[in-house]
Amino acid sequence: MGKQSDKLWGGRFVGGVDETLNSFQSSLPFDIAMWREDITASIAHVKMLGLCGILDVADAEKIAATLEEISCEWTATNGPTVTEDEDIHSLVEATLKSKIGALAGKLHTARSRNDQVATDFRLFLRNRVDALLGQIKELESALLASAKTHFGIVMPGFTHLQHAQPVLVSHHLLAYFWMLERDKTRLINARKMINRLPLGSAALAGTSFKIDRELVAKELGFDGVIENSLDAVSDRDFVAETIFACSTIMMHLSRLSEEIILWSSQEFGWVDLPEGYYTGSSIMPQKKNPDGAELIRGKSGRVFGDLMGILTVLKGLPLAYNKDLQEDKESAFDAINTTSACLKVMTGMISGIKFKENSIMSAFAFDMSSATEIADYLAGKGMPFRDAHHISGETVLFAEKAGKGLDELTLAELKQFSELLDEDILPKLKPKSVADAKTSYGGTNSDRVLEQIAEAEKALQ
Repeated sequence: MGKQSDKLWGGRFVGGVDETLNSFQSSLPFDIAMWREDITASIAHVKMLGLCGILDVADAEKIAATLEEISCEWTATNGPTVTEDEDIHSLVEATLKSKIGALAGKLHTARSRNDQVATDFRLFLRNRVDALLGQIKELESALLASAKTHFGIVMPGFTHLQHAQPVLVSHHLLAYFWMLERDKTRLINARKMINRLPLGSAALAGTSFKIDRELVAKELGFDGVIENSLDAVSDRDFVAETIFACSTIMMHLSRLSEEIILWSSQEFGWVDLPEGYYTGSSIMPQKKNPDGAELIRGKSGRVFGDLMGILTVLKGLPLAYNKDLQEDKESAFDAINTTSACLKVMTGMISGIKFKENSIMSAFAFDMSSATEIADYLAGKGMPFRDAHHISGETVLFAEKAGKGLDELTLAELKQFSELLDEDILPKLKPKSVADAKTSYGGTNSDRVLEQIAEAEKALQ
C-alpha cells in the first residue's frame, strides 16, 4: 500500500497539488465559520450509522463523543484556528483522527463532501435567518415605540419629493414597520426552503448503504428530506432566496436612511439623532454627519452585488456538484453579516430619534398641500370632481401669487372661485385637519393610526 495523502481524496493521485492551486481552492478561511454545523451534522450522521447497523454501535458512540469533545474545546477558544486543511470538513476529520486514529475515517461512510457541505450550509443559514428575524423584530419595536412617542405630530407627506398631503409622523414610521413585516415573511419563506435535508444524497446518486435519512432530518430539526439526490447536492436556490430577502431588507433600510439624512439636514431640521450616531469633520468643527444612515444606504449596493454574484454563479451550472458552488458562501456570509450590522445600527438610531415638532410645522408655511381638501369639499356638494379639481388648482395659483398658504386665504378670497365654498371649509385646510380627514382604513386619521398601532403590536406578539 502506498503512502496515504493528507487529502480526503488523495488515493487517486501520485503527486501533490500545485501550491498555487492549493491556496486558490482552499475554502477554510471562510467556511471555518460553519464548524459548529459541521460537527452537529456529523454527530447526527454517525449516530444514524450506528442505529442502522452500518457502523458498530461502540465505534459510532466513540466518534460522536469525540466530536462533542472537539466542539467543547473549540467553543472554549471561540472556534478553531485556520490551518493548512482544505476546508472545515477536512479540519474536523483531521482533528478527530488526531484523537482516535484510523477510526475517524469511518465517519465519512455513506456521505460525500457534496451532501455534507450542503447540510452544513443549510444549518448555518437557518441559524442566521433566525437571528435576523429577531433583529427585525427589535427594529420594528423601535419604530413602534417612536410612533407612539411622536403620536399627534403632523408632517408634510411627499410624492416626487414635493409636498403632497399632511400625514402623521407616526403614520410615516409605521409604513416602515409594515415593510419589515414583509421582510420577515420573505425570510420565513427562505427558511422553509433552507430547512430540507440533503445529507444521504452522497456525491450525487445516493448511497448503497441502508441509511435512514428521515432519522437524521428529525435529529437536526429539518422539516423533511430533499427528494432528488442530484438536486440535493446542486441546489442553491435557498442561498439566492436568503440573499434576496437580505437585499429587500437593505433596500428598505436604505430608503429609511435616505429620509433620515434629509430630515437631519439643516434645510429640513426635522429630527435629532442620538448624539452617538453622528460623526464630525476633521476640518469643519460645526459638522454633525449622519454617517450611520449614509453607510447603510451605501452598503445596500454591496448586498445587491452579493445577490447578483450568486445568481451569476448558478445560471450556467450543469448538474450536479461543481466547484463553482464554493462561491456560494462568501456572498451569503457577507449579505447576512452586512444586513445584521445595518439592522443593529438602524435600531439604535430609531430608538433615540427625536422629531422636532416646531421645525416640522414651519415647513407648512405657504403650504398648498390642502388643495385636495377643496376639491373633495366641492365634490361632496355635488360638483363633478374634475370641475372641483380645476377650481382647486385656480385657488392654488391665486394663493401662490398672493404669497399665502391655502389655510391663510379668507372666505371671501375662496368664494371668488366657487359659491359652494362656505365658512366650514376654513378649518378643514389646517394641516392637522387635513390629516384627520383621511378616515379610510389605513389612512392617516388619528384614530386610524391608533388602530394601526394596535395591529402592529399584535403583529409583534
